Amino acid sequence: MSILEMKVPSPGESISEVEIATWLVADGDYVEKDQAIAEVDSDKATLELPAEQAGIITLKAAEGDVVKVGQVVCLIDTSAARPAGSAAPAEAAPKAEEKAPAAAEKTAEATPVAEKASTPAPNPGPVNDSYAKGTPSPAAAKIMAENGVSGTKINGSGKDGRITKQDVIEAMAAGIPADATQGWGGTRDQNREKMSMLRRKIAERLVSVKNETAMLTTFNEVDMKPIMDLRAKYKDQFSKFHEVNLGFMSFFTKAVTEALNLFPSVNAQIDGNEMIFHNYADIGIAVSSPKGLMVPVVRNAEQMSLAEIEREIKRLAIKARDGKITPEDMTGGTFTITNGGVFGSMMSTPIINPPQSAILGMHNIIERPVAIDGKVEIRPMMYLALSYDHRIIDGKESVGFLVKVKEMIENPERIIFGGKDPYAVLLGL
Repeated sequence: MSILEMKVPSPGESISEVEIATWLVADGDYVEKDQAIAEVDSDKATLELPAEQAGIITLKAAEGDVVKVGQVVCLIDTSAARPAGSAAPAEAAPKAEEKAPAAAEKTAEATPVAEKASTPAPNPGPVNDSYAKGTPSPAAAKIMAENGVSGTKINGSGKDGRITKQDVIEAMAAGIPADATQGWGGTRDQNREKMSMLRRKIAERLVSVKNETAMLTTFNEVDMKPIMDLRAKYKDQFSKFHEVNLGFMSFFTKAVTEALNLFPSVNAQIDGNEMIFHNYADIGIAVSSPKGLMVPVVRNAEQMSLAEIEREIKRLAIKARDGKITPEDMTGGTFTITNGGVFGSMMSTPIINPPQSAILGMHNIIERPVAIDGKVEIRPMMYLALSYDHRIIDGKESVGFLVKVKEMIENPERIIFGGKDPYAVLLGL
């Protein structure tokens, strides 16, 4: 018998422990090499733990256990024979990255690695057809329970119709409604759930921001009609040429980078008795994921085109949605943008993402009557909110920054000319 001890790898610098969020396999299952066997939560991200070798697995930690980096969490008997009826992995299968992008994405969605957990264990009992068809995997069941989603509304793509984690994520992204039967039941029952390590870290950071910074929020409103007209005119051509959709976030990201160049303190941070000014703009974009709100970073956004920003945001959002975001993807930002408007928020005061000194909050677009050249017109308006640390950013700079963002959104051509009046540039003024 040859036993392999699987230890918790280090998910990143300064991380000394993780929490076993979900086992994707059961004790005694036969696992394949590189199969995802567990999801682990650190204080920065959720990561998958792949099997180092094929064999029979014995679990040494339970879900919810906090384990040290380097601690043994399971054993794999590599000398165990593959159980009868379990097909060996294809040796000559082409790699996903060698396929066409669309085909690779479809394959990845249709056959997630976690589904190998349904491989029968040695000496399986009688086959139960009802267990496979419409039954969620452990990871899928957890997400469904957290979001009140019924399995009857999801078509399983796993073996024998089993519901995979990816099936649930895609169904939720498509707007599947919550299960009405899981609403108010007229009882006095309570449910108690342990906060994940990621959620606990978020809570600590938010409280520290309120206690350790002089946070203040300033507001403005922006007329979205110029941007909306521009998108309506060019979005099809843009999508066809660049193979990515044209959204509002790329315009706001470019407007922010130009405004940061004019107001560098908004892009700075405090380190003890010193202020650190950044000669680049690494913009954190808050995105929603099954694990909660995450803020991956678009590096050197000031050097990117609109298409490059859209591609990078899409790439990071997919990683966050699929639970593959890494700590490196979310560290080092100099400024953050969050869009509560996608959830219907009209106005809010976003909390600074430390150690940054400011965050821009976008909100929903509502048609309102406004005065245009002495006449009342109906325009699509959005409220903007800039929360900032008053210790490093003065009121004049915060207001000036937000006004500059407003000017560039209402005059998109200024984004091309670095926030300057294009006619002044043309005339050399």
